Amino acid sequence: MSQDRLDASLDIDLLPAREVVRIIQEQDALVAGAVSAESERIAHAVEEISQRMSHGGRLFYIGAGTSGRIAMLDASELPPTYGIDASLVQVIMAGGERAYFAAAEGAEDDEEAAIAAVNAAVRSEDAVVGIAASGTTPFTVAGVRRANMLGALTVGIASVAGSPLTKNVDIPIVPQTGPEVIMGSSRMKSGTAQKLILNAISTGVMIRLGRVYSNLMTDMPATNEKLRNRAVRMVELAAGVTRPLAVQAVGDAEGNVKLATVMARRKVPADEARRMLEEKEGNLREVIGK
Repeated sequence: MSQDRLDASLDIDLLPAREVVRIIQEQDALVAGAVSAESERIAHAVEEISQRMSHGGRLFYIGAGTSGRIAMLDASELPPTYGIDASLVQVIMAGGERAYFAAAEGAEDDEEAAIAAVNAAVRSEDAVVGIAASGTTPFTVAGVRRANMLGALTVGIASVAGSPLTKNVDIPIVPQTGPEVIMGSSRMKSGTAQKLILNAISTGVMIRLGRVYSNLMTDMPATNEKLRNRAVRMVELAAGVTRPLAVQAVGDAEGNVKLATVMARRKVPADEARRMLEEKEGNLREVIGK
């Protein structure tokens, strides 16, 4: 996140709403390109995090303010989307949980709190992603440094090259988003870049961990009517069966999409389908053979 002023928005307070929106959207359009330029490093992070998690490690995000809230948004959506335990992806937030809803004054400067939080939670087999638009947030940098000392894999996401955060991680990811429309408002372009990067990392990791078949989220818990309908549609597509058969399979599998898919595709009862999945460590593609 550059601390320079954006020339295009110097007189933004004098402009009509249509022009304000135009300037904001023109700047937003630059973010995808900045993130795309970091695709190799993002892919590297996906591979390395996946390796850790496939051998019992967990993923931690460390952040303060906007960055921490974006991290929590990503982490909180993974269990209902991919059926993972909430403990597998956690957030270490400056100021604790209360800071998700209100500013925690001074929390982002508390290096000792970050070190204590990392010591309490992170192990050598884990992966830690530090997120800070400026790359200088003391809480985040201190947490990442401590994670390095513990032997964890470390990734840094910042919008400033050569920042302390990017110098203290195994994999630096630095989208060059440039000056914000409102100087220093990192919830704008920098925040959008962070969300795009976390989307790619967490989705890529879930794919690598076998939580996706084709482009279907087959580990999704079907916990309400909308999701049960989605589960039926996924079984239709993955097993190649009619909707009535998919409905029956999902019901017999108590909403478990993977189990229902095996039952419908292989025409076996739940116990046999479960055994087949266990033999292949839950890899649906290996079980149904397509």
